[in-house]
Amino acid sequence: MHDTLAFGLLVLCVAGAGLLAVQAHGLSQWLRIPAPALFLAAAALAADVIPGLPDPSQQTVERVVTLALIVILFDGGLHIGTRRMRTAATAVLSLGVLGTFATVAGASVLVHAVLGTNWYLSVLVATAISPTDPAVVFSVLGRREVQGSSGTILEGESGANDPVGIALMVALLAAGTLSVGTLGSIAGTFALQMLVGAVVGLLGARLMLVVMRRVPLAAEGLYPVRTLVSAGVLFGAATVMQGSGFLAVFVAGILLGDERAPFKREIERFHSALASLAEVVAFAFLGFTVDLNVLGRTDVWLPGLAIGIVLAVLIRPLAVLSLLMPARLNGGERAFVLFAGLKGAVPLLLGTLLLPLPGGDRLYGVVVVVVLVSVLGQGTLVPFAAKVLKVSMRTVEQEPYALGIRLREQPEGAHHLTVASGAVADGSTLADLPGLAEGTWVSAIVRDGQLVPVRSRTELRSGDEILVLIDPEQSTSKVCALFVAVQPVS
Repeated sequence: MHDTLAFGLLVLCVAGAGLLAVQAHGLSQWLRIPAPALFLAAAALAADVIPGLPDPSQQTVERVVTLALIVILFDGGLHIGTRRMRTAATAVLSLGVLGTFATVAGASVLVHAVLGTNWYLSVLVATAISPTDPAVVFSVLGRREVQGSSGTILEGESGANDPVGIALMVALLAAGTLSVGTLGSIAGTFALQMLVGAVVGLLGARLMLVVMRRVPLAAEGLYPVRTLVSAGVLFGAATVMQGSGFLAVFVAGILLGDERAPFKREIERFHSALASLAEVVAFAFLGFTVDLNVLGRTDVWLPGLAIGIVLAVLIRPLAVLSLLMPARLNGGERAFVLFAGLKGAVPLLLGTLLLPLPGGDRLYGVVVVVVLVSVLGQGTLVPFAAKVLKVSMRTVEQEPYALGIRLREQPEGAHHLTVASGAVADGSTLADLPGLAEGTWVSAIVRDGQLVPVRSRTELRSGDEILVLIDPEQSTSKVCALFVAVQPVS
């Protein structure tokens, strides 16, 4: 076959598979099975039944998944932002760091007892299966979004414990063994990874913001591309300096999330779409590493099933329960966070690092089974658990149409706010809303995806999105406080 025809056939197959993968999200919502699980299973099945299908090397898989995680973590940070993170920072940091270590400790004992491996291999497997992936949770929930601090904690925990788990695995593999003499080396390597990653993320975000605001580009489409390659620069710089590149991009994303900059909305949409594609690519490539024959062995699927169940119902809840106590969550929300610690791409990526070790195919097979137990077992029960535990959620409908104007300069005094349940504005008319000074204008109200006429007698409701123009001489914080829920005294 001519090279051009062969290349055309390759493009056709890859693009067709990508199109099916994108459409699979609808099937995922109908089946209540996370879309990543479908991508993983499809790739593993294709690698097993299609003869002559190219099998990517382990190094290729690791590099592709690493690039995908850079995109996913940066977008996750942008989505959280500093305002949301501030409301749950203590819980996120404690779960992301202390919770990961506590889970690794408990899971190590479990793996050692079930698999009979030495302590070093047991800790490696435990480290691989400890990070969580709330993206799988939200894939199951579909268009329903977890509201309040519980949603922020789930997202923030994943972004925090992914770099922690990866850094710990790197430190353990660099040590080559687990002994009293190597504990100092492991701790030092881990601390260096976290410190350098956090500093690079902090400084990098500030530099990115200056460039985004002050250095114009020739075309609108280049602005999202610049933030993408900037995130890659931060990852590379942190990695070269022996730090955690994943932590750097996550921290940078959080710090940039609520900042204003030219074409910010376009940047966010670009990264959100790219993160969805990266998720598909990551799980598809990881699927090529799964050997179905290994998974079918009783010394793989049976212990993997046992470890997955005990990890979900006992180890994780006990490890992080005390860390959640200071958080402002009711009993149902706290139980939901404990239950919804699902596994995803990072455990599989860390599991591939076990393949070169003695018995690595069995160890990786166990990790895959644990992830499948989490995704298919816990994942399918997440909507039911949210309903039973009465976790506050809202349905996020697609909004394919937009109405707006472009300005040459950053608008001063313009604020996009959402009326929170229990806020002063909830149930008040514009005329009766206290604190709206003469220099404050409510310019637009969007309710359930529809524009609402702005009149003095218009009553605001929880969930309304409003555009408020505040006179620079007025107190911005006082006006914005009218639309924020009053926090109960703890």
